[in-house]
Amino acid sequence: MNGDCRGITNTFILVLWQVCNVCMSVFFALAAYVQINDPDAGLWMVGYAVPATLCMTIGLKPQVTEWLAWRKIADLHVMVSTSVLGMLGWTLYRERITNLFQQEEGREFSGLVLTVIWLLLCRHSGRGPVGILRVSTATAITAFPFVAWMYYYHNKELTANWPSHCQTAI
Repeated sequence: MNGDCRGITNTFILVLWQVCNVCMSVFFALAAYVQINDPDAGLWMVGYAVPATLCMTIGLKPQVTEWLAWRKIADLHVMVSTSVLGMLGWTLYRERITNLFQQEEGREFSGLVLTVIWLLLCRHSGRGPVGILRVSTATAITAFPFVAWMYYYHNKELTANWPSHCQTAI
């Protein structure tokens, strides 16, 4: 009896993990799409399309994180993103920017932080049972960008000072 409950719980946790990854894939794909009006669109579209693809593969086959190709692509993306985060972080610090979402560099910084955290959370998740801590963290992280996006979308005064290319995508 106890083994049956554990099996159902593990199945539920795995399904929730997959759903979180599909949702994050959708979010990263939307983030790539809204870059279309950006002056450096190609760079940011790739920056979000890579994690979108990696997340979708986890949503379809959770064990993919143990494949060498998946890990190398994820590690390369985390390494490049971390380097760009360092440069953006230095710019934000040097210019004393505190309201991150009102500056393009701050929004770019936040998006990269989210991709790095998510890819690190996904690392080696296919080795065994995902675990309640990882899935709880994933669920909270998954909800945040969607809630924040909807909040900014419905409160137009928050985006009034953004450049026009940031206001016209979605």
